[in-house]
Parts: sequence; structure tokens; C-alpha cells
Amino acid sequence: MKDFKFHSPTKLFFGKDQIKVLANQLKTLNARRVLLVYGKSSLKKMGLYDRIISIFKEKDIFFKELSGVKPNPSIESVREGAKICKENNIELVLAAGAGSVLDCSKAIAAAAKYEGDPWDFNIGKKRITSALPIATILTLSATGSESNAGAVITNEETKQKLPLHSEHCKPVFSILDPQNTFSVSPYQTAAGTVDIMSHVFEQYFSANDDAYISDRLCEVVLKTCVNYVKDAIKKGDDYESRANLMWASTIGLNNLLSCGKITDWATHLIEHELSAYYDLTHGAGLSIITLSWMRYVLDKDNYQKFCDLGKTLFDMDEQASYDKAKRFIDRLEKFFLEIGMPVKLSEVNITDEYFDDMCENIKMVFGTVGNFRKLYPDDVRRILVNSL
Repeated sequence: MKDFKFHSPTKLFFGKDQIKVLANQLKTLNARRVLLVYGKSSLKKMGLYDRIISIFKEKDIFFKELSGVKPNPSIESVREGAKICKENNIELVLAAGAGSVLDCSKAIAAAAKYEGDPWDFNIGKKRITSALPIATILTLSATGSESNAGAVITNEETKQKLPLHSEHCKPVFSILDPQNTFSVSPYQTAAGTVDIMSHVFEQYFSANDDAYISDRLCEVVLKTCVNYVKDAIKKGDDYESRANLMWASTIGLNNLLSCGKITDWATHLIEHELSAYYDLTHGAGLSIITLSWMRYVLDKDNYQKFCDLGKTLFDMDEQASYDKAKRFIDRLEKFFLEIGMPVKLSEVNITDEYFDDMCENIKMVFGTVGNFRKLYPDDVRRILVNSL
């Protein structure tokens, strides 16, 4: 097991009607001037917008709004949000929505403390040295952004989708009410669950095999997703399934599962290239690339981890072997299909038109991706081609 530092300072309020803590938490932070960031329409349709605004007005909190954040949040929204913060002396950024809104808000909070262009953070030109406090109200179980330090932002002009990471961007508190996910569509519920599972796969398939406890924790989170996603899809207001998926989302990417491990992240970086060029739901892209990545990296020296997952997730009890590992991947593909996720790029109308550009982007920014097996741009291209 590798040495590690684990620090999770985000205060989590989990359960029914936890919006009740919002006013007191803002008071504790002495946040009297707030930027509310949200997406297009779902926040208002579900009534959560009105509840937030009523709290602001009741407590005499000055607020501004940034709405219309896209599923792949753009650097333009970050720039706009930072401008609002600077012009109005904003003291806290409140993200109410899914992971895209939370990611955008983190970038805004950092950009509000920076005089240059916020894209500098994504391309590594500048480090984040400070940020406004960030708080979140989660409405989709998927990204884990409610309790981690990362964000992913898209530059539509340059066709780049790049991460940023800073301890300054960890939310100070997050409100996690599973009831706020009742109205999430079956498709987005499935896509969010695949995102959770992909985060865990990226940590489970490690370059070191001596972090036994972390692996077992990964397996439990993955099993939770498999156990509950179909119930959540079938009956959107099933509290038990929604609650378990929401907690799986948070645990899946709050750094707990990666303790002692050398993690991978090749699948995410490849998918980021796809969704930078196409308006593709992140979870849908991950369901496709995950399968192709697994089939590409599987070999006769590493099949044990795949077999362990087969036993845990799908009760595949036969003796571990290379063939069993292949059958596990086939079973995972069947599971993705069962919950309505695509498993081939052709299903989402993506061709090989931009594959060379995507691989060149990976070469220029990262050189190689992954640690379970190090992948060069030619490997990435083969994974993409195999996904067609």
C-alpha cells in the first residue's frame, strides 16, 4: 500500500429536507453576498429554486444568479460567473444542480480570485492559490463533485475538455437530499450511475495490487450501484435506491477509495476527448469507452481483478481465468444495455472523423494516459476504433 494523505473537510448534510440547514450554514460562514449557479430549468421545475430564493429573502441575503450551465460546463460560463462575483463582491458561490453546475462553480470561485483568464488553470499556465468558498446542493448522483477538489471544464472554441484540481475548490458544505433526485429521468439516472461506477473502476484498476482494503471498498460501492440503479429507474421516488446511489456518488470520488493506490483515469481522459467534440452525455460516453478499455487492457497477467469483480457484481463463482474475465466484461456490457446505456459509438452517431485530432490532443497535453496499463496515442486510437 502506498503512502497517502486523506483530507475531506466538506461538511455533509445527508437526508430528507436538509435544505433547512442552508440559512444557518451561510450565517456560520458570514456569507451575506451569494452567487447562485444552476442549470437550465430542472431546478425551477422541482421547486428547489423557490425554496432557495425564499431563504435568501427571509435572511436578507444579497444574491446574484448565473443560470444555463451546460451538461459539459463551458469556460464562457466560468468567465461570466467570475465577472459577476468581482462586480458584486460575492462572498460565496452556491451551486445547485448536477456535477456540471458544481464543476462550473468551482472554476468560478477560483476565477473570482484571479485577474487573468480562468482557462489558464486548465492548461496548467497558472495554479489556483485561492478561491471563494463554495457550497453545493446536489440534484444528481454522479460525479462526486460535492466533496472533492476537482472540476472539468470545456473550451468549445479549442475543442478541449480539461480538468482542474485544487484543495481551495473543495466545497465547505454540501446538502445531499435524495429527494432532490426523484425527478431525474431514467436515462440520466443510468448515466449518472455509470459515471459513479467509472470513477470506482478508475481507482480499482490500479498499478499496485497491495491496497486490499481499498479494493474491497471499491467493490462494495460498485455492488451498491448494480443493486439499486434498476429500482431507481423503475420507480423514481424510491428513497432507498436514490439514497444509496447518492451516497455511492459521494464515496466514489471523495479520495477515500484511492487511498494507498496508484489510480488510472485513462477511460475518463479518453471520454473527455469525445465529449469535447460531441454533445455527448458523460455517462453514456463512459459506458462505451469503459468496455472498450477493459477489452484492450485485459491480458493473461491481470485477469484476476476482472474475475474478482465478476464474482462481486454478478455472482460469477467459477474459478478465475482469462476466459472468465472476458465473460465478466460481456456481462458488464449486458448490464449497461439493461439500464439503457449505449455500448458502441455508432449508437450515439459518432464516427472516426475526429479520432486523429483527439489522439493528437492527448499526445500534446498528457503524452500518455493511464497507469493500470500505460496507453500511448496509438493505443487510444485503437480503443476508439474498437468502440465503433
